Amino acid sequence: MKLQSYAEGEWYQSSESGQVLRHAITGADIAEISSDGLDFQAMADYARRTGGPALRRYTFHQRALMLKYLAKYLMERKELFYECSKATGATRTDSWIDIEGGITTLFIYSGKGRREMPNSHVMPDGEQEQISRTGAFTAQHIYTPLQGVAVQINAFNFPCWGMLEKLAPTVLAGMPTIVKPASQTAFLTELMIRHIIESNILPEGSLQLICGSTGDLLDHMDYQDTVSFTGSAQTGLKLKQHPAIVQNNTRFFMEADSLNCSILGSDVQPGSAEFELYIKEVTREMTVKAGQKCTAIRRAIVPKDRIHAVAEALSARLAKTTVGDPDQEGVRMGALAGLGQRTDVLAQVQKLAAENEIIFGSMSEVDVLGASAESGAFMSPVLLYCNNPQHTAAVHNVEAFGPVSTLIPYEDDEEAIALAAMGKGSLAGSVITADPQVARTLVLGAAPHHGRILVLNETCAKESTGHGSPLPHLIHGGPGRAGGGEELGGIRGVKHYMQRTALQGSPDMLSAITDTWLQGATRNTDGIHPFRKTFSQLEIGDALITDKRTITLEDIEAFAELSGDKFYAHMDKAAAQRNPFFEDRVAHGYFLVSLAAGLFVDPEEGPVLANYGLDHLRFAAPVYAGDELQVQFTCKQKVNRETEDYGEVRWDTTIVNQEGNVVANYDVLTLVAK
Repeated sequence: MKLQSYAEGEWYQSSESGQVLRHAITGADIAEISSDGLDFQAMADYARRTGGPALRRYTFHQRALMLKYLAKYLMERKELFYECSKATGATRTDSWIDIEGGITTLFIYSGKGRREMPNSHVMPDGEQEQISRTGAFTAQHIYTPLQGVAVQINAFNFPCWGMLEKLAPTVLAGMPTIVKPASQTAFLTELMIRHIIESNILPEGSLQLICGSTGDLLDHMDYQDTVSFTGSAQTGLKLKQHPAIVQNNTRFFMEADSLNCSILGSDVQPGSAEFELYIKEVTREMTVKAGQKCTAIRRAIVPKDRIHAVAEALSARLAKTTVGDPDQEGVRMGALAGLGQRTDVLAQVQKLAAENEIIFGSMSEVDVLGASAESGAFMSPVLLYCNNPQHTAAVHNVEAFGPVSTLIPYEDDEEAIALAAMGKGSLAGSVITADPQVARTLVLGAAPHHGRILVLNETCAKESTGHGSPLPHLIHGGPGRAGGGEELGGIRGVKHYMQRTALQGSPDMLSAITDTWLQGATRNTDGIHPFRKTFSQLEIGDALITDKRTITLEDIEAFAELSGDKFYAHMDKAAAQRNPFFEDRVAHGYFLVSLAAGLFVDPEEGPVLANYGLDHLRFAAPVYAGDELQVQFTCKQKVNRETEDYGEVRWDTTIVNQEGNVVANYDVLTLVAK
C-alpha cells in the first residue's frame, strides 16, 4: 500500500513513487511512502486558520474531555494497532509501551487538565502581584494559547507514543498539530491517525499528518509556531538552525539521543537485592524495544572491584534472552525497526569495539527463533567493557541505538559522577543503592547533567516504572546532547504551547480578564447570601461581609479543651510574652478558621453541597482576647465540571480585626449545585 497524508481536511496520496518500507521480521515490502505534491504552506495556514480557532473556542476542561474520549476510542481499537506493530519488529511488551502507554498519556493529561487548570480560556500563573501602595494598580501573570501550529517531527522507535505524548499537551493548550512520523514505522502512525480522524472527536484542522518528507514546511514557521523534534542530535541541530526558526524565534523543542548511564552504588555487593535489581534493569534496558529507546542504558557505571561479577551476571541473563519473531512463544526480543537501522547500529558498535572489548554477543551472528536472521533486522545483544573510561572517547560519544551497552568501572563516588557527566547531557540516569548517603552524593553530583534520575532500591522496586520509562507526570528531556528540551511534565508540558503574559491594571479590569476575583476588586454585596445562589447564579465577586465577633479568653480556653491543643502561647500569659511574636495569650489559628466559618456559613439546606478543603492558609497577625473579627467572603473563581450537575467554587476568605488589619487569609473550596 502507499501511505497517505492527511492535509486540509482530506486524505492525500502522492502520485510519485517513494521510499519502500519493509517488514522488520520478514523483510517483505509492506508500504511505500512519499509526500510529493503536498502544499506544506497551505497545511500550516489551514492549521492556523481553521484548526486553531476551532480548538480555542473550547475551554481547557472541554479540550481535556476530548483527550479522554479519544483515549477511550483508541483503547477500544488497540488490537488493530498491536497487529500492525508487529511489522516494526516489536514484541507485545514493546508494543504495549508504545500503544497503551501512548493512549494512557491522553488519559493522564485529560485528568490533570481538569484538576489543575481552570475551566476557562485563560490560565492565571502564580499569585497576584501587589505593586502599588493602595492596591488600585495591580498585576497578574496569565497563560493563553499560542495562535500558530505545533509541528512534531518524531522518531521511528515509538510511532504511537511519540505522536500522542506531543498531541496531548498541544490539544489541551488549544494549539493545532501537524504530525510528521519517521518514515520507517510511519505505517503504524498513519493507522492510528486514521482512527483519530474517523472518531470526529477533535475539531477539523486540529490534526494533520505528513507521511514522507516535510518539504519546505519549516520555511513557513513564525513566532507563534512551535517545532518539536525527537531523533538524532545531529539532525536536531540542523533543524534548530533552520533560517526561519532562527529569524522568527520559533519555539524549538528537541529530545535527542543521549548516552544515559546507570550507576551501581559503592555499597551494593553481589548477592544483595540491589545487585540483582541492577542486573535486571540493565538487561531490560538493553532488550526492551531491542534497545531502541532514547532513554536506554548505554553506560553501566560499576565499582571497579565488582566489574567482573556484574559482567558475569549480565552475560548469564542476556544469554537467556531469546531473539526472534514476536509471535513465537518464548521470544523476549524482536527485531530492530529495519535492515538499515541494523546496519547503522552495527557500524556504531564497530566504533565502540575499536576502543573497548566485546564481552557478550556478536556483531555477525545471532540465533533467531521462528524467522530468518538474513531477511529480518535481528541482532544479538552486545555488552562491551571499557578498561580506561577517563581516556576512552568512544564510550562517551558514540551511541549504538540498539541492544548495546558498555560496562564502565569507577574507583569512588567522585569518579562515578565525573563519568556520568562525560556523556555531555542525558535524558535519564539511575542510581541503584541501599545507602541514602550514597544516593544523595551521586544524585546531587549527577543531577545537573540529567533530565530525570531514578533512585532504585529494594523498597520501591516492585512499583518502580524502571530506568527508561518516561511518565506523563514528569519532564522528559535533558541538557546538552540530550537536546535541552522538556516534554511531558504534566501541565508544564502544556505551558510550552502557551504564552505567558504579565497583565497590569486595576483589580476590577484584571478580574474581568482572568475570570478570577483579585484582591482590591469590587465586591458585589446584593443582600442575598452567596450560599443561597446556585452555581449558575453565582458571579465572580459576589460577596458577604459578615457580622463581627469579639474574641474572649473563654473562647481560647474552650477551644483548647475541645481540640486538645494547649500550646503554651495559648494557655500561659508569661510564657506567651517571652515569645518574640506575641504580647499576650494568643488565639489558636485553627480557632480563627472555625470562627470564620461560623460567621459566613448559611446553615440551611441549599445549593452548597460540600466543603472539600482550603488552600493557601496564612496567619498574618496574632489575635488576642478583646479583638473584634470580621470576615470578607468573596466568590473568587468558578470551575464548571462539564460532566457533573455541580461545579467548584473557590472563595477568597479574609479575616480582619477591628483596625482593618488582615489576621488570616485563605481560599475555601466548595461544591455547588448547578
